[in-house]
Amino acid sequence: MLNEEICKLRDKLNRSIENGDDYSVTYQLSIELDDLIAEYYKDIISGKKTCKQR
Repeated sequence: MLNEEICKLRDKLNRSIENGDDYSVTYQLSIELDDLIAEYYKDIISGKKTCKQR
């Protein structure tokens, strides 16, 4: 599910920041996460259910 992908990528980004990885790596992860979040909201707006409702 898209929500799970977002969580995994967010964790990967956080580890990158904590480990002091090269800026280009952290930046790329951030861009990928932004794209997934945009896709998630696009799906919500269009009425698709991409995640479990709490």
